[in-house]
Amino acid sequence: MTKALLGAGCFWGVEEKFRKLKGVLNTKVGYSGGHTKNPNYEEVCSGTTEHAEVIKIEFDPNIITYQDILKNFWECHDPTQLNRQGSDVGRQYRSSIFYFNDEQKDIALESKKQKQTDLKNLIVTEVAPAKIFYLAEEYHQLFIYKRA
Repeated sequence: MTKALLGAGCFWGVEEKFRKLKGVLNTKVGYSGGHTKNPNYEEVCSGTTEHAEVIKIEFDPNIITYQDILKNFWECHDPTQLNRQGSDVGRQYRSSIFYFNDEQKDIALESKKQKQTDLKNLIVTEVAPAKIFYLAEEYHQLFIYKRA
């Protein structure tokens, strides 16, 4: 099992997309990339914690590769929007790839470079080392799935 940590706007829709992919074993939504310990949703939304809404994906690399995970990441949001996705505005909605090792870092940077060739506007996605993942409140987990 391998893991990925990605931010692509509101984590509800992002989780719904990734949980359906063959080879994805588990998804959890939460917060990462900030400086406050154990932030809650209200704190993250206030903009004071610097956390992004993220999805932690556990996947079987024999079924789906990290490259495929990133391909889906680029397709599920607009990586040229700074600190927003559509009508969701704030630093917590930033486009982010948090890598767990040098191999993921290299793959992420190459993936970003390749994606940039497809776009007119500059990609603003941050590629940074993974920080602590704080699990979001239970009502955020599988939010869309539970309401379908």
